[in-house]
Amino acid sequence: MALVAVTIFDIFETYRNAKPVNTRNYTILLLIGLIFTGSVIAQKPQKPTSSEIFHNLQKLNFLGSALYVAAHPDDENTRLISYLSNDVKARTAYLSLTRGDGGQNLIGPEIRELLGVIRTQELLMARQKDGGQQFFTRANDFGYSKHPDETLDIWNKDEVMSDVVRTIRKFKPDIIVNRFNHRNPGTTHGHHTASAMLSFEAFDKLGNYSYYPESAERYGLWSPKRLFFNTSWWFYGSRENFAKADKTNLVEVETGNYYPDLGLSNGEIASLSRSMHKSQGFGSTGTRGAQTEYLEFLKGDFPKNKEDLFDGIDTSWSRVEGGEPIGQILKEVEENFNFSYPAASVPKLMEAYELIKNLSDDHWREIKKAEIEQLIIDCSGLFLEAVADQQSVSPSGTLNITVEAINRSSVSAKLNSLSSPIVSFPSQLVATPLKENERVNMSSVEGTFSVKDYSAPYWLEESGSLGMYKVRDKDLIGLPERDTMFPVHFNLTIAGKEIVVTRNIVYKFNDPVKGEVYRPLEVLPEVTSAIAEKVLIFSDENTRRVPVEIRAGRANITGTVNLVHPKGWTISPATHTFSLGAKGSTQTVIFDVTPPKEQSEGYLKPFVQIGDQYFGKELVSIEYEHIPFQSVLLPSQAKVVRIPIQKKGNSIGYIEGAGDAIPESLKQIGYSVTTIKPDDISEENLKNFDAIVVGIRAYNMVPELEFKQNILYDYVENGGTLLIQYNTSRRLVTNDLAPFPLKLSRDRVTDEFSEVKIIAPEHPALNSPNKITLADFEGWVQERGLYFPNEWSSEFTPLLSMNDKDYPETKGSLLVAEHGEGYFVYTGLSFFRELPAGVSGAYRLFANLLSLGN
Repeated sequence: MALVAVTIFDIFETYRNAKPVNTRNYTILLLIGLIFTGSVIAQKPQKPTSSEIFHNLQKLNFLGSALYVAAHPDDENTRLISYLSNDVKARTAYLSLTRGDGGQNLIGPEIRELLGVIRTQELLMARQKDGGQQFFTRANDFGYSKHPDETLDIWNKDEVMSDVVRTIRKFKPDIIVNRFNHRNPGTTHGHHTASAMLSFEAFDKLGNYSYYPESAERYGLWSPKRLFFNTSWWFYGSRENFAKADKTNLVEVETGNYYPDLGLSNGEIASLSRSMHKSQGFGSTGTRGAQTEYLEFLKGDFPKNKEDLFDGIDTSWSRVEGGEPIGQILKEVEENFNFSYPAASVPKLMEAYELIKNLSDDHWREIKKAEIEQLIIDCSGLFLEAVADQQSVSPSGTLNITVEAINRSSVSAKLNSLSSPIVSFPSQLVATPLKENERVNMSSVEGTFSVKDYSAPYWLEESGSLGMYKVRDKDLIGLPERDTMFPVHFNLTIAGKEIVVTRNIVYKFNDPVKGEVYRPLEVLPEVTSAIAEKVLIFSDENTRRVPVEIRAGRANITGTVNLVHPKGWTISPATHTFSLGAKGSTQTVIFDVTPPKEQSEGYLKPFVQIGDQYFGKELVSIEYEHIPFQSVLLPSQAKVVRIPIQKKGNSIGYIEGAGDAIPESLKQIGYSVTTIKPDDISEENLKNFDAIVVGIRAYNMVPELEFKQNILYDYVENGGTLLIQYNTSRRLVTNDLAPFPLKLSRDRVTDEFSEVKIIAPEHPALNSPNKITLADFEGWVQERGLYFPNEWSSEFTPLLSMNDKDYPETKGSLLVAEHGEGYFVYTGLSFFRELPAGVSGAYRLFANLLSLGN
């Protein structure tokens, strides 16, 4: 094996004005926009069994495509996607209009853009399970919307429609399936209905050049055969209504089949896929046995065979000019497939490969060429890999690459050459035989390449609008992430015919518990900085010490850092110097920050200088077991807020729910916060706290709370304050959320600018220690609140009323009840969003609620 030294060209981050370096009479240029990508599909090599190889061979012989369309990650019907991919053998994809940025996170603190990164990867992992592909538009999940008109206005309908049309023209599906009904605006999530409306409207635009001519020119016009709506009894209100409904316009397909070659039923595969949406708590148990899916015909040609979605569509190799000889060869391969020795199929596969390369149909040629290339490698038992010695490298760093090639069959194979935009390989590697089960030693020479961008999700590279991400490179629109960024091309001869196989350079290491662990190779800045606390609340004029951590992206760097700050704020010292030795080492410098006397807010931004280069990014790592490791670059900054705020009491107990940053936010205004585990909820432990806060969705997530309610009620009765944040109305661990009758609903106010009315102006929660006015509801983010109670007993006092435009008034957002000597508070207000965002009024109101009884 060979170690390949790679020197990466220095760039000036702020202006991105890198120029390629010419070394040894050659220049190798690699434009790197995003190395954050690297799903497990791309990182870890797939090692299919003979049965799985045969399954993929059957897919090779099906020339038909299906596209499923919905709004968010987890909206998709994985049962139908798996059926289309694994039963029908169709090329199947899911177009999720958003990345789910506006949802909640049940597994960690990440919200908004970082949650979108997590859910993007969860969708990719789901597609790995069910065999589909994944696409997106630039639409941003800005939060719950009650009507598609609002959704399309915030999204910018024309831009999202452009993305939908672009994706369909590029993917060229024969059938399109909508998850939601386009005909009932205002009855469900506006994003859901909007996704169906866009798909329904796009169907008639795809074949017309006047609509979005840029994508028509790039990918050609397209006319899908038919459009369906994936309906079910749920859309009819009940199973009884559905049983009585006229089904003449419905197509029924059996999706409960068992796949012997995979050892799983379709329902089991669907549940594995569904369970990848872990951030949303969508773990699913596999099902076995017959299951019927219903699809309502909307547009196109109605299938004569109502059990065949592709009825009337030629899905054989005869579909393409010159395809019949290929079909005959591959039919023979399929009929004679040797499960004990798949390599026996390689000569015929290579014969078909040569014919596929010469097809005149560009679309199917490229699709089937990629599929058969992978089949040839799988049948041959070829293992080809290029591994870096470190996970990340700065633009001026060096990199060693280990290249491995081994042929684990008796098929004749040789490695003709290696090529890469990163490194050059010497001529002695030409025509190196790949003997059965013997690794080949290789050598190489140093190469240089330039870097355009650092690692970052491409849709986050520039600031977008509330409803749309901004993407400069139109070729990226629709993709879940960038394609291969560090390619090594293995130029091979297999069974006497040439083939080029590309592998992305990856990083891997051995973990003593997990074993072999793969991660993507990344290009990161030479230095990053971070302020740990993203919101700094100054409740008085006192100076606070603000630490700034500086992290080295390469060895031996020195420089300076200062804090850009809002007008009126004072920073001391003006500049710090730093010196970092080893790559990955950190140094923390302290700035004294003094707020102005008057109310003010803005951002502190570390500004790092090394020579004539300037850096202003923070490196955020996301690591969960079910998705690949993610490195994300965000602007390095922290919000600072000077607000006059008073509080009573000091010691707060916090019972965790689905995860939020409330404890950290309360510490910002001087509270002492202690996390209480469910097993530690006892009368003796609770009496030490001035108030208890229960985290979001705790009564959906923490089953032990069912048996701790009486202890919590007694705490209130004895003079304590208990504040419970929102829970969803379904799957509660107990219906007894309060010492008095209280019923949750799905009521919510999604417009963060909606009018708020104070309906109990004399209540102490609105007067002490801070006087709450309507001004305290200005500057809220994403929403007012969600899952408000809609029924409660007379013991409760509603403090606020609010409503979205054209919707009835709700009064359940904030309810307070006296119980014994204490106070019980239930609130669906989105404090879990507002406090981390530094919303002044939310802090003042939350402090008042905790001060009740103190």
